[in-house]
Amino acid sequence: MEFVKQQDTVHAPADWFTGDVWFDVIHAGQEPSRMRANMVRFSPGARTNWHSHAVGQTLHVVSGIALIGTRDGTVFEAHPGETVTCPPDEEHWHGATPGRFMEHIALWETKGDGSEETTWMEPVTDEQYGSPRSR
Repeated sequence: MEFVKQQDTVHAPADWFTGDVWFDVIHAGQEPSRMRANMVRFSPGARTNWHSHAVGQTLHVVSGIALIGTRDGTVFEAHPGETVTCPPDEEHWHGATPGRFMEHIALWETKGDGSEETTWMEPVTDEQYGSPRSR
């Protein structure tokens, strides 16, 4: 057993996010582990670009209200303590509501073969972000 040395908080890349987003790496597994875990903090209105994960992704909301959008136009609200799973290769986005900060723990895995674990796409439009929400 060992304690993992904490890395510094990182400002998320502007090519993958709209708005101000920061993350802390919780775990970046080394073989044989393929686990990835980040604590991600979104400022009001901030969001990811459209993206997908080769092995899927799980989001656990810690604070605020998370918005999670799918290509069919659905935007889900997830509240603190709720966990949402996105299946492998599903194109989606997630972010904060316009008026509140949001934090979630993002969990995903690599494929284990060195290929890209996340495919990043275009930014989410204001119209897509503002779509009616489902629970």
